[in-house]
Amino acid sequence: KDTSTTDPYRLYNLDVFEYELWNPMALYASIPFMMGHSAKGSVGLFWLNAAEGFIDIKKDGQGLLGSVSSMFSAKTEKQVDTFWMFESGIMDMFIMMGPTPKDISRQYGSLTGNTPLPQEFAIAYHQCRWNYNDQEDVNMVEAKFDEHDIPMDVMWLDIEHTDGKKYFTWDSRKFPDSVAMIENLSSHGRKLVTIVDPHIKKDSGYWVHNDLSSKGLYVKNQDGGDYEGWCWPGASYYPDFLNAEARDYFAEQYKLSVYKGSTLDCYTWNDMNEPSVFNGPEVTMAKDKMHGEVEHRDMHNMYGMLYTMATHKGHLIRSENTLRPFVLTRSAYAGSQRYAAIWTGDNTAEWGHLEASIPMCLSLSIAGMGFCGADIGGFFGNPDGELFVRWYQAAAFQPFFRSHAHIDTKRREPWLYSAGEMALIRTAVRSRYALLPLWYTLFYEQEQDGTPPMRPLWYEFPEDEGSYAKEGSHMVGSSLLVAPVLTKGSTQVNVYFPGSTLWYDIWSHQKLDVSGSMNYAAPYEKIPVFQRGGTIIPRRERVRRSAALMHDDPITLVVAPDKEGKASGTLYLDDGKSFAYQQGAKLYMQFTWDNGKMESKMISPPGMSTPVWLERVLVLGSAPPPGQVATVSSPLLTSSAQASYDYTTQVLTVRRPGVKLDMEWTIRV
Repeated sequence: KDTSTTDPYRLYNLDVFEYELWNPMALYASIPFMMGHSAKGSVGLFWLNAAEGFIDIKKDGQGLLGSVSSMFSAKTEKQVDTFWMFESGIMDMFIMMGPTPKDISRQYGSLTGNTPLPQEFAIAYHQCRWNYNDQEDVNMVEAKFDEHDIPMDVMWLDIEHTDGKKYFTWDSRKFPDSVAMIENLSSHGRKLVTIVDPHIKKDSGYWVHNDLSSKGLYVKNQDGGDYEGWCWPGASYYPDFLNAEARDYFAEQYKLSVYKGSTLDCYTWNDMNEPSVFNGPEVTMAKDKMHGEVEHRDMHNMYGMLYTMATHKGHLIRSENTLRPFVLTRSAYAGSQRYAAIWTGDNTAEWGHLEASIPMCLSLSIAGMGFCGADIGGFFGNPDGELFVRWYQAAAFQPFFRSHAHIDTKRREPWLYSAGEMALIRTAVRSRYALLPLWYTLFYEQEQDGTPPMRPLWYEFPEDEGSYAKEGSHMVGSSLLVAPVLTKGSTQVNVYFPGSTLWYDIWSHQKLDVSGSMNYAAPYEKIPVFQRGGTIIPRRERVRRSAALMHDDPITLVVAPDKEGKASGTLYLDDGKSFAYQQGAKLYMQFTWDNGKMESKMISPPGMSTPVWLERVLVLGSAPPPGQVATVSSPLLTSSAQASYDYTTQVLTVRRPGVKLDMEWTIRV
């Protein structure tokens, strides 16, 4: 947005209580990267500087990014210019010439790193609040999800689970047998996440404090003494994570022999890592504090990233480099994507915050933080049933999918709402689980080329100028257009259909030959989501209680032909948890459809076998087939499968082709 009449955008990581919307104020993450785009090309600018910064945006001026992007446009065209200002540091800039948005993402990823492929559970549904009261409460909530047939993969514990806000400990009265609690979750394919914040309680009986103090690993005052601030435990000290020794010490604390009561199925939430200092200036660390010879002012915005580096390393150490880490961070800088997912912080149970979750996640995605999401229902306040349902429906199509709430809010597990609202929430969550194969494939592809799973419309349709200013909708990969309900009482959404392709309603399978804006029905039970013509998406229709229990289930392929009767898509499979895929233990395949012929070809050599097989093929908007039999060919057999046609929905279905997905095959209808 133009800042000619407002404050500039401020890059300074802060813990902001009940933050304002549509405001250039500082927030939890600061990534000094910007992408400029026109129909003629894209350009990116990354300024490597972790000090406090400001970016002023002007229309028709002559700033840094504008002078570069003018290479792509004539002087008579409207231009957006940016002016970059930092308190300290050097001019260390990287310019990315594109020419497409996807090229910019690839180039930026080559500089700062791409998001590594997470474990499958991490892209499923997470249940959190500050705080679940005790071990019995955790067990009850987990059992209720099964009772009400709502999938769930991860339970979360906030700061109250610890012994007096001392991290890597448990309150033994509330959690007398945390290992048994975690193992109960594990038996159902689920995980636990516990919070570990960077502030360390001043307590002579706390080994972490004593070790960091004796080793001289805390941030220092100007006089060389340890810097003391105030946070959840009261008097607190802050590790100097710029020091590799401090990071290594913190990583060692995640060993199961040190973090007693944890298991390999217990993962980590790094909160308050801006860092938050309740009695500090602007609720953060004063700029004159020292990290060795470096003033805090020069590296403030990377403190949170350095902390997640330590946690990420700790996860690797404790599993002997066999399991992919999962870390959630609130604070971030360029490169944080290599270590942690992110959420949009302490939002509020208001419709405006639901609306804002989309541009906030899209901005993070473009800036490399593709594993992002917002607290479902809002952290502060108590959402009514309508807001809660609509938020679940929207969040099911965002990368990180978690419900979270403040300690002073009413309990808000889905079954505490009306039976009808709970049923709609169940439907939304199950819709996410059905699409986990698509999400997992997108996360794998993000690691390869930097393209985020959640994308603005213009990112996929860079020449469609009508899409540039459209907000409130987004793409999932290149195949799904999502247009959530963002206002109270709405039963329709104005949807902008970019490009000139066909679109298919994923719920009704109705074919739409439309471009531009149109009002589309959005009854309470669903939000508008459309599959792009020319794409094939993988689904798992047998939704179970957790992602792990669906891992070997069969795949359904949904084919949405374009105007020429063609479509393509990809699917990625591996063990869902380890690093074996980096040594080739994976399956990555491409499907193509061409007017009655479907083929599966391996993009990379198959490196594993799998029991996963193809259950069905759905071809949307199809003409009736010439017969009721499809011919199936693979290296092992030639057989036939049943083909049926629904004249009402115009969907052709090939049932049980009988092919496994670790081989190439052809189906002809």
